[in-house]
Amino acid sequence: MARAGEGAATADGVVDRVQAGGADVPGGQDALWQVLDERGAVAFVHPAESPAPAVEGMPPFAADFLLDTTRAAYLLVRNGIARTYPNIRFILSHAGGFVPYASHRMAVAIAGDTGRSPLDVLEDFRAFCFDTALSSSPAALPTLLAFARPGHVLFGSDWPFAPAPACQYFAGGLDTGVDRDLLQAVNRGNAEVLFSRLAASPPHPLRFVRSRHACARPPNGPPPA
Repeated sequence: MARAGEGAATADGVVDRVQAGGADVPGGQDALWQVLDERGAVAFVHPAESPAPAVEGMPPFAADFLLDTTRAAYLLVRNGIARTYPNIRFILSHAGGFVPYASHRMAVAIAGDTGRSPLDVLEDFRAFCFDTALSSSPAALPTLLAFARPGHVLFGSDWPFAPAPACQYFAGGLDTGVDRDLLQAVNRGNAEVLFSRLAASPPHPLRFVRSRHACARPPNGPPPA
């Protein structure tokens, strides 16, 4: 895992999957977090296979993946990782799963467990960045935009893992669901802040390295969105 962090010196970030053999992203990765924090790296958190058996008739990506991302975000905040390593810029895929919708409920739970202020816990959740992959619907997008900090929403498509019609449907929801300035920020401007190299002309493709927990994908393929 630390070697993945070392790779962040020349890469744009690290892709870390939510589940690996039943272990959540936040657990047992202090060496990795330390290296990433020292480099001010970007960590893209994306779900993979769930350790629990699939529910018959319900594909894991329909809801289980969203729960896995939510659980990872909860533990990153609950276990103090987001505050201990403040220089890591975490991106949560799929609008953070259920994080925007359930943020106040989770903040109350963490506050009761740790004695922290619920408002402080909420600010830790709002400090994450969120991509819009498969999430720019008329129901989900307003919730995400109301919750996330300005500049913390990034375009995502989930292509090529999601079928093209689904990607197009949600991308269309983004195109028609926000004003022109916000659309430009989500499509590119916010990413240029995280990845300053993108602001160069001409821009170059992003380079990600995978931690031991990274999502499986072709060696030369793009990171999942």
